[in-house]
Amino acid sequence: MSKAQNWLSLNFFTFFFTWGIFIPYWTAWLISSKGLTIESASTVIAVGLLVRSFSTFFIFPALSSKFPIGLLMKGLAIASIVLLYLFIPFDSFYAMILAMTLFSLVYPLMMPLTESIGAIMMQSERINYGKSRSFGSIGYTIGLLLIGAVTAYWGEEAIIYVMFAGCLLVVISAFYRTPASLQEKSETTSVPFRSLLQSKRFVIAMIICVLIQGAHASYYNYGFLYSQHLGVNNTWSGVILNIAVISEIIFFMMADRLMKNVHVSSMFLVAALASVVRWTLLFVFPNVPVYIFTQLLHSLTFGLAHFAFIRLLYQEFSSREIPTAQGIYASLGMGLSTSLLTFAGGYLYKETPGLAFLGMTVVIIPAIFLSLYMKKNYDSPLENR
Repeated sequence: MSKAQNWLSLNFFTFFFTWGIFIPYWTAWLISSKGLTIESASTVIAVGLLVRSFSTFFIFPALSSKFPIGLLMKGLAIASIVLLYLFIPFDSFYAMILAMTLFSLVYPLMMPLTESIGAIMMQSERINYGKSRSFGSIGYTIGLLLIGAVTAYWGEEAIIYVMFAGCLLVVISAFYRTPASLQEKSETTSVPFRSLLQSKRFVIAMIICVLIQGAHASYYNYGFLYSQHLGVNNTWSGVILNIAVISEIIFFMMADRLMKNVHVSSMFLVAALASVVRWTLLFVFPNVPVYIFTQLLHSLTFGLAHFAFIRLLYQEFSSREIPTAQGIYASLGMGLSTSLLTFAGGYLYKETPGLAFLGMTVVIIPAIFLSLYMKKNYDSPLENR
């Protein structure tokens, strides 16, 4: 691999290592270490997602237009590890709300930043996006496995210390041999959101992603708790959660080749249908074998939908427009929708764990029809250029 691709792969790996700790386990950590109820912990997580949607929608595009991407990566990495400390000294519900608010203003910005770099490098350096992105999935996998083993021996209280170690790795990788092209000062101004909305394909794709990615809310926030509900111990819970990421890794490693001539709308359609199957199965068959099987569908429900959107950005926008478009995606598709559905999922999970997943199935239905609409009206032989 080229030096640029190696750098991108390393940064995907280290960031998603921490993401594999923060997303699946932070609810459990808040409950076990801070004594919060499921409803209170869900509220803290949801507030963080709301803040994340704001920061990725407004703050990220503004920062990316004013600072070199390499410098921005370093600054966000350092700020994240500093703000993470705020979770330690206090135990109250409102203190956790404050800590989550400040942390969510900064830490999640590294996701659209890294993804934007990947999309830009597809244009400027012809890198293999799927190959580098697979290293992110590998990092996520290792994070899941490590936390599963650590919590089995030391309990959920150890989660935050592993998160600190992961954030330190993010700082180190951000400073490691940053490609020269990422050290140049940006000469562009912020791209107005309305200019991106002129692309009808982008608007439809965003709505589809809001539904498909947002519907992962119950899985991300209650998947670990659900495995405990099914009687799985912490070590095996980490292994089971990793099945999803391994399937995602395999997909990303082959995606550029397998999806070369596949329309974006077709990818979205398959992802939406797979989502309906996945979340419905968890409601109808609340047992470990089915839970394990549905993990395999993560390569489609998340991986395929995400790859389709990155492909659409590459096709629709210039390199100066991509960070703003990526910020909208991270804000709405990975933040706001997940936040709102986390509130709903928490209420449903309290009633019956399986209901939290059935509710996500209902959310997906419009995405199927929108994918068919995109396929009929916006696909063309030139789409896969």
